[in-house]
Amino acid sequence: MIIEKIIEDLEKLKKFQERFAEKEIPSKTVLLNEGEISTNIYIIKNGCLREWFNKDGKDITFQFFFEGQPVASIDSFMNQEPSIFTIESVEPTTYLSISKVEFEKLLDTYSEFKDGLMDFIYQRFRNYEQLFLSRIKDTPQERYEDLIKNHPEIIKRVPQHYIASFLGITPTSLSRIRNRI
Repeated sequence: MIIEKIIEDLEKLKKFQERFAEKEIPSKTVLLNEGEISTNIYIIKNGCLREWFNKDGKDITFQFFFEGQPVASIDSFMNQEPSIFTIESVEPTTYLSISKVEFEKLLDTYSEFKDGLMDFIYQRFRNYEQLFLSRIKDTPQERYEDLIKNHPEIIKRVPQHYIASFLGITPTSLSRIRNRI
C-alpha cells in the first residue's frame, strides 16, 4: 500500500520524523469530536480507529482504519470547518500525528510525499465509491459477506455492535445473518 511506503520512508528519514509526533492511546479514546475543527492527520502504526457520527442519538460507524492507514476529517482539516464525525480508537492504538502547518510544509517541500498522497487519495475515492454503491445495491447479508471476504481484519478485531452499525443494521440482525452463514 502506498501509505505504508510513505510511513516506511518517514521512519527512515530524520527530516520527516521530526515533523510527526508518536502517541499511544487506550481503546475508546476520542481524537476528534464531531463539531470540532481538525488540526491533525493521524497515521496508524498499530491498532484500529473508527469514524462515526451521531444520527438522532444513534452512533453510526462510517469507516474503520488499521495499520498503515491515515485518518482525518479531511474536509475539516483542509477547510478549517467543524468535523461532521468523531474519530475514536476501537482498540489500544499507536499513531503518528502531524499538524496542518507541518503537513503543508511536507507537501510544498517533498514532491515524492505529494505524489504518494495523490495516489492514496485516488485509491480512497475508489473505496468510497464501492462503499456507496454497496449501500445502494447490496443487502446487509451481502455487505457482511463482502466484509468477511475482503476485510477480515474488521471481522476479527472490531466489536460486533460497531460492525452492525457500519452495515446499517441492528446487532440482533447481524447475529441472525451470522447464524445463517
